[in-house]
Amino acid sequence: MSARPSNRRFAARPADPDAWVRTPEPSAAPPGTGDLYTARLTIDVTPELRGRIKITAFQRGQTVADMLRDLLAREFPAIDGGQT
Repeated sequence: MSARPSNRRFAARPADPDAWVRTPEPSAAPPGTGDLYTARLTIDVTPELRGRIKITAFQRGQTVADMLRDLLAREFPAIDGGQT
């Protein structure tokens, strides 16, 4: 009939989270950052806050993603020049 579905499911928890985060995906790195390892971060915000964030990013001539990356890098700097 049909082929057996793979064991990998949408949004399945990885067996080894550290290896999963460190899996290189060159296309995922923001252009010009040189970072080989990236990961998505999901947060919950109200629709009003989301709108304010988008308007502010537009006024600054940035994307929301770039603006939030800068904010997070500023608020959570690397410790001792290395990776946290």
